[in-house]
Amino acid sequence: MIDPRTLLEQAQFLAELSPAGKDALAAIARARNLRKKEVLFREGEKGRAVFLLSTGHIRLARTTPDGREMVIKIVQPGEFFAEVILFEKDEYPVTATATDPGVVLEIPRLQLHDLLAHREFRADFIAMLMKKQRYLADRLYQLTTVDVETRFVHFLREQFGESPSIAIPFAKKEIAAAIGATPETFSRMVLKLKKQRLLQWKGKTLQLSPKFWKLT
Repeated sequence: MIDPRTLLEQAQFLAELSPAGKDALAAIARARNLRKKEVLFREGEKGRAVFLLSTGHIRLARTTPDGREMVIKIVQPGEFFAEVILFEKDEYPVTATATDPGVVLEIPRLQLHDLLAHREFRADFIAMLMKKQRYLADRLYQLTTVDVETRFVHFLREQFGESPSIAIPFAKKEIAAAIGATPETFSRMVLKLKKQRLLQWKGKTLQLSPKFWKLT
């Protein structure tokens, strides 16, 4: 059985949460295994829980007015998500789908609200959310000031290290969303890098030249 307390200890955004706070969260949390393509919750559903991703990746997407799916974000291990239902609305604004097998910690909304009634826990939890907001602000700065090739290199290095061969668990449109590029822009960049012999992409396998990692 997966220990929720261990997963909380590993989460980067909860590093500053007190041991008592982590114990309190662990007491109400449930670890859950996810299959590839399993839907965790759907856009418009009543928000029953917030989540902490331990392993794997989660695609957050919403439906556009013309019926298309738009990928909003790829959740990385160690990130909290769906916390919007705690403070803003009680429905999930996106659909969350596992892109690969993983483990998520499910924290019931009502029980978490009870914990937030305690001043010390509330202060620690809000500090965690502020830390996440700073991280997202840094990411936004990177997405608006760094070219798409550099963002792609950073993304692969962060997820897989500087490996010459990578088994990619994401669709290309999901990577494009994660680095803040349109699918069309991403495809043009990949074609350019192929012509420069910096990468080869066959199926789910990405082969990378040592020169690729020197783009940044």
